[in-house]
Amino acid sequence: MTYEQIIESKRHSIQDFGIEAKYIPDTMFDYQGYVTNHMTRKGRYAGYLDTGTGKTFVELVIAYNYAVATNKRVLIICPLAVAFQFIKEAAKFGFDDIEYSKEGKFTKKIVICNYERLHYFNESDFECVICDESSILKNAEGFTTASVTSFLSKIKYRFLFTATPSPNDYVELGTSSEALGYLGYVDMLTKFFTNNQDTISPMGIGVEWRLKGHAKKAFFEWVSSWSISMRKPSDLGFDDSRHILPELIVNDYYVENKKPLVINGQGQLFNIVAKTRSEIASENRMTINERCEKAAELASKHDTTVYWCNLNTEADLLAKLDKDAVQVSGSMKLEKKEEILLAFSNGEIKKLITKARITAFGLNWQHCNHTVFFPGFSYEQYYQAIRRFWRFGQQREVYADRVTSDGQIRVIQAIDAKAQKSNELFSELNANINRKFEVKKTAFDKNISIPSFLK
Repeated sequence: MTYEQIIESKRHSIQDFGIEAKYIPDTMFDYQGYVTNHMTRKGRYAGYLDTGTGKTFVELVIAYNYAVATNKRVLIICPLAVAFQFIKEAAKFGFDDIEYSKEGKFTKKIVICNYERLHYFNESDFECVICDESSILKNAEGFTTASVTSFLSKIKYRFLFTATPSPNDYVELGTSSEALGYLGYVDMLTKFFTNNQDTISPMGIGVEWRLKGHAKKAFFEWVSSWSISMRKPSDLGFDDSRHILPELIVNDYYVENKKPLVINGQGQLFNIVAKTRSEIASENRMTINERCEKAAELASKHDTTVYWCNLNTEADLLAKLDKDAVQVSGSMKLEKKEEILLAFSNGEIKKLITKARITAFGLNWQHCNHTVFFPGFSYEQYYQAIRRFWRFGQQREVYADRVTSDGQIRVIQAIDAKAQKSNELFSELNANINRKFEVKKTAFDKNISIPSFLK
């Protein structure tokens, strides 16, 4: 690459890279049609659409338009077991030129694969790629982010879709920008952010990034040039009456830890609230029996339940306590995980034991309205887990029972604080991200003076 090409690659462009959508189904809601038209025309774009707003349908229609217009293949990458939802949704709307490929072999124009199987596929086979639940790219130094970004960099048309683009920090938007071919992650940081260490190392320990005061407006305008955001139709000027969420009822249950904590080798006379991560981990281990028994008791009152746990020992014990529950474990083969998750989605399995990091993304479980959650410090995992049930299309109130020990109250407080911060950040993001972005050019009409030492 020449120096001129490097400089050109750094330049930000707001032009449309895509095509005009020739097909918008009559069955689409008005806001879905608007989003589909807009993103198809842009060609390299992110859709931050909340759960239940029809991301799958929008993705399929975009894929169909590109497959027809280019007469080339489109790849949709999604989390584990979500591929079946795409196939089911496609059949509902009459899309038949589509298939789920597990080993990189395909014959149809629209191909679906999992992030875990992307290494089986070749970039040269596709003209367009759509990433479902693209929040998987948030870790700037993660292997998945690197492999997906590398794959996308060779694709002409690219799209990202997620309901949680940046649950805790706007900095994470940089990985999406880079994947789409706009500003790189580090370039974005140096342009719009500053930090407490005066460094350009994005992930250095103790480095806290924050928006530069004067760059706030420019940052949101920049993000709006390559993404669209919506939590409800009215965010884009459409009617909300068909998208009212049912009530979410969150109940917190604290079991007693009868074994006081051991801190720095010293047993405590009284049970105290855990403060550090190691103390939290100790609380978890010492209360596994009590928490699992409480979880099984709560689930027994409901026909269908999903248990979300963090430890294998928790999952194993829950499977013994609830004979109707089927466990999904990380050690299982992908095919076995998919088999169980599909059976639960179809109502063949009534109780499911899993972990948020395995199955919290992309799955539609409106047939279930009860869950038991063992809290950790990840707000995104909690949000995504709850939104498997509490989403547009759910007809019943949703019960989310959070079970923890009396010494872990700070975990609940941390999740609730992150939820409040996320709502505030998303509201601000949502209010600014849909504004029109304009490049302001300043005419340069001054004479250039050559320094005397160069004459």
